[in-house]
Formats: sequence, structure tokens, C-alpha cells
Amino acid sequence: MRWLVGWSSLAASFGTVGAVGHHGEGRTVQPVGSQPLWGDPDPLWAVGDWRPDEIRVITAATPEGAPTTRLAVLGCCGATDEQLRVGLLAARGGALRHLTAWPGSYTAVVQIGRRTTIAGDLAGARPVFHAPTPWANGTAYATAALPLADLIEAQLDIGHLAALLACPETPEALGDGTPYAGVKRVPPGHALILREGSREITGYEAVASLAVAAPQTDPVSAVEGVRDALVEAVRARLTAPRHAPETLPPDPGPVPGMGPAERRAARGAPVPGIGSDLSGGSASATLALLAAGLPGLPGTVLGHGTGAGERLLAVTFNDLSTQGREDELERARAIAANPRLHHVVVAAGEEALPYASLESGPLTDEPAPSLVVAERHRRRLAAGSADHFVGHGARQVLDAHPARLADLLMDRRRRHLLRPVAALARAEGPSTHSLFVPLAVYRAARRLARTSYRTGLETAASLLPEANRDVPGLDTPADASLASLAWSRPGPAARWLTGEALAEVSVRLQEAAIRPASVQRPGEARARAALARHAAGQRILEQAAEIRSQRLHAPFLDNQVVRAARALPESLRVQPGARAAILRRVLSGAGIHDLPPGWGTPSEATSDAAGRIGLRTALPELIALFDAPLLADAGLVEARVVRRALRAASEGEPLPLDGLAELASTELWLRRLVTRRGTCWTGTAAPRQRAVAGGVVPARRTLQP
Repeated sequence: MRWLVGWSSLAASFGTVGAVGHHGEGRTVQPVGSQPLWGDPDPLWAVGDWRPDEIRVITAATPEGAPTTRLAVLGCCGATDEQLRVGLLAARGGALRHLTAWPGSYTAVVQIGRRTTIAGDLAGARPVFHAPTPWANGTAYATAALPLADLIEAQLDIGHLAALLACPETPEALGDGTPYAGVKRVPPGHALILREGSREITGYEAVASLAVAAPQTDPVSAVEGVRDALVEAVRARLTAPRHAPETLPPDPGPVPGMGPAERRAARGAPVPGIGSDLSGGSASATLALLAAGLPGLPGTVLGHGTGAGERLLAVTFNDLSTQGREDELERARAIAANPRLHHVVVAAGEEALPYASLESGPLTDEPAPSLVVAERHRRRLAAGSADHFVGHGARQVLDAHPARLADLLMDRRRRHLLRPVAALARAEGPSTHSLFVPLAVYRAARRLARTSYRTGLETAASLLPEANRDVPGLDTPADASLASLAWSRPGPAARWLTGEALAEVSVRLQEAAIRPASVQRPGEARARAALARHAAGQRILEQAAEIRSQRLHAPFLDNQVVRAARALPESLRVQPGARAAILRRVLSGAGIHDLPPGWGTPSEATSDAAGRIGLRTALPELIALFDAPLLADAGLVEARVVRRALRAASEGEPLPLDGLAELASTELWLRRLVTRRGTCWTGTAAPRQRAVAGGVVPARRTLQP
């Protein structure tokens, strides 16, 4: 795991030493495995296996005696050194948005005298955390929460875990908290500004208001903007200096049943060069075709890996345990006929199902549902390249959240609701119920459009305590869309939480409802919350499925792509098949026209089938996991209720598998955390104990050291 950590001391007289500095006479503390980017009095460190080309520090020339002005950019950034200098000068004048407008995915830190500014991204894939409680006369910040929890010796925030399970897509329930008490998260689209111990969190992006109608954007120019942003995002990865993986252990040589990908995984590194997922879906296929079509030599380093020369390595995952992927594989093979692509099909059976190898895996920064599919993704990525494109985030960035129908009604654009509600009715199939779907959706959208932010949260808070008893059916697309037409709704795991846990989250919503807030339009607010939730899960997936010397690139979560997508008119987003149509135009604008039939067809049913088979295969391990769960000790669930749900789901009962995955992931994360040894810090003033250890005390609902 790679992260940044820095420190803003209260005053120069309390100057810092090491990563977080002076903590009593002659006592220091610094992160384990760190490299300094700049020193006292407000130092910044990079921790982990950063590549040389991923760290850039620019210092502006200043007159003698003037405050130091410098900028650190970590990650993949497509800006030139001159553009970084211009951005640094703009930031010195107070303009933060310039720091977030370059192609790529990165974290920018600016230091101007004693003022330090750390900008997060719009999606939330590169978050910023801070510890508001002063530590050693200063404020610590980092791009990971666990190191800060170690530093201040924080306890678990069980209330936050309850909110994460009950309302994962409701920012009002989660607030700015993390699973660690005393460690806060900077919201997406905001920057943390520290000046001699004082803290300020400011937004750098405009937020839509209920009182302001959405601007009428030209669809053609909006799609062109998405095309340009995606092309620049891909080009930033192709033109960045690429380093071959560090010296690897010796190749184990031919082993029965072990192919080239397995030997590479055994040695701990992927193929050098650039690769991409090629599932046959619209998002990953778009990235693969854009990368292969751009000028230059994007492929593997000559003479390494597959022997594909300078072609881009395209990986398709073939799940042999499920049926129904034949069409997807055929589309992938048709796309891979491109002479600049080298196609690799990764065939996996039960060992790559969800819930496989739960006993192994690293401790991630936070819990996320992706923990139960980490081994599945790791097997796919082991066959990939050192720099690997994934299409994650395309659905959340480009598609229309159902709540956007309310935004259209607020703008008096009722005719644009006709096609989406008709598509929902068709998805219901020929039944009497489908005849009433258009009217039901229209009424729900109108009700949401007329419901104020405060009323919506208060209503959600009043209904949440009943979420484990009055569970609405979400069996069809229409049911799911109707449930989404609200300011807040319970998550899929809420039905298995205790009444006490739901009541605690309900109080959080009630308190949020009466606080002043920059109110967004309901559709825009729900879409941003869903994107933030997905980006957080993607970040944890990268940590859980991390492969040595590999970098995953998700261009759809880049700032410039998110901005371009937000300019798409809602009337275009809500149309059936909008995402595939937009990406088809993106490829057409890049000169790519020959796409196989059925390109862009969604494949959620296959994922659900894999999840159900994986749950049934791993049922004994899951029952053992919830035999005496820490979640029950904390008062969040009843063990027997969860065990009964696991057995029922394995037998085919239509229960929300994503909710069970959230429960299993959180329990798994808690167990890894409490059995952890060591801390992220070293030095004479390092914490005496790790962030969380020991057992759970139900009465206090905290994990004690």
C-alpha cells in the first residue's frame, strides 16, 4: 500500500522532526519505509513502493527571505513541469482548481510558507484524511486512515461501521468520519488547508442547487468533451516513463499445470508494459481500443512476457464455474483481432469464485465489499501488465442514477421520462404489474422532486429503524429504481442489522437533517454519493488485490473525465443504453468504428450467478466466520440471523447477495485488524500499541487495546 503522510506544526518554535516530528526532547517518530519529500518545519513523506516517475516536486523561485513555495504531485499526472509551475503560481494566488485539472490520477500537495494545501479528487478514489485532535502540537494528515489511527492510538468507531452497513450511499449518515475514532476524511471535491495548526476544508468544485435549473448542455459537444478527456487520460498513462519491474526472484521454470501467468505470479510481478482488461463490456473495451489506437508503442517491453512484441496485452477473465459468458468471450475475441492487441484468456474455476481464500489477504485501510472478491481479481490481474487499465467507475460516472428523473421534472422536462420508464416496463416482462410501472415511477420521481432535503432525510431517519423488518422487494429493475427515488435509502445489509444499530444511524440522519448544508438537487446528490461509494470500494480493491510492481489505472475515475461526464445533459443520460451509446461515439470520434454485434450488453446476471455459486461453495467457512462474530460482540448483528441468511441464500432464496458480501467483508476486516501486529511508525516517540487490538466490549461498543 502506498500513501503520503505530512505534518503541519502549530508554530515554528514547535518544529517537527521526522514525519510527524518533535514529541518531547530528543524524541522523534517517522513512518516505516518512508522517503522524505521535504523537511521541517512541516515535512512531507511518501511511504511504500512509489516509482521514481510517480513522484515530482516543483519548487518556485522566490526572492531571498520570501516564503518557500513548492508543489508535490504523486501518482500518474499528465502535466509537464512547466504546467506544474503555472499551477503552483495559481495556487499561491488561492486558485485550487488548477491543481485538479491535469490528466491522470494523482494527489497534489502545495506548501506556501507555513500554509499547506492537500487536494483530494472528485470521485474519492484518492482521499485525504486528517486527525483534528492536535498531536504533538500539530496536525497530521495522510492519504490513508490506518497510519493516522496508529499515530493517535485511535479506537474503532462502531457507529461509523453501523452507518457503513446501514446506509453506505448516504454521506449524511457517514459524515466525515472513518472506522477510526478521531480520524476524519476530507469529502470528495474538497481540499484540506493547514496553517500553523489551524484547519480549513474548502470545496473547489461548484455544487448544483435546488433553486438553479441545470444548464442545457449541447449533447454533441458534451460527448466530445468526454472523448477528449478519456483520450488524454489514456495518453497520460502511455506517455509516462515506464520502468521495468525491479529484479525478480528466479523463474521457477516449467512446473506441471503452471503456465506463464502462474510463473510470473509465483515470482511476484506482472508482464512489463501496458495492458488492459478486455471483458467484452463497453468500458474496458473502450480503454483497450483507445490505448491500442493511440500513436506510439503502448505494448509490452520487447523481449519480455508473452513475446507479443510491442502490442497491448488484453486480458479476458473466463469464469468456468458459471455459464452464459459465451457471447461476451466471443465479443472479446472479435475486438482482440486488432493487430495491436495480444489477447490472453484467463480460465479459472472454483478457486477464483467470490469468497475464495478468505483466510489470506492483506489488511486494507477500511472495510469494503471487494474484500470477498479480492482473490478473484488477483488471479485476473496476475496475467496483466505492470500498468493495467480497468473500466471500473464507468457506470457511476456516465450512467444516470434513477433519482435524476426527479431533476428532469424540476426542470420541467417531462417528455424525457418517456423512454426510461418505458424501458423499465419492458424489463418487467409481459405482466399486469408492468402496466403500472410507468405511472409508479412518474409518481415517485414527482414526489422526490417536491420533497425538500431536510424532509427527505427526516423521512429516511424515521423509516430506518424498521429496515430489518419491513424489507421492500428489489427483485426487478423497476423495484430497484423506485427504491432509489429517495434522498436516502437503506443499504442491502440493513435488513440484518440489529434495531439498536439502525436506531443509532437514524439519529445520525436526524442530526444531519437540521444542520446547514449546501443542498444539491436530489438526482445530482444521489449520483455523487454512489460515485463516492464506488470509488472508495475501488481503492480498497486495489489494496486487497495488490500485486507487486503492478499499477491499476481506472481513467473513468480521473478528475477530468468526471468533470466532462458531469457536463452530459441529464436528458441524454437517462435514455436506455446511454453509456454504451456515449462510449460508441467516443470510439467513433477516435476513428474506431468496427465493433462486434452486441457490444455494450450488460452482464450483471453472470456476476450474480458467480456470487451465488461462490457463497454455496464457501458456506462452511462463512458459517465458521459468523460462529462468534466481532460484529455481534459490537451489537451490530445477531450471529444466528446472519448464519440463517447465509444458508438460505446458498439454497437459492432471493436474498441480496451484495448485503451478505458487505457483512462478510466487514467481519473479515475486523478480524484482520484485531490480530494485527506492529504499527506504521518507528522512532523513539512511536505509538506504544497498534491502532486497535484485543477484544470487543459490547457495553462500550468499542474495540479496546
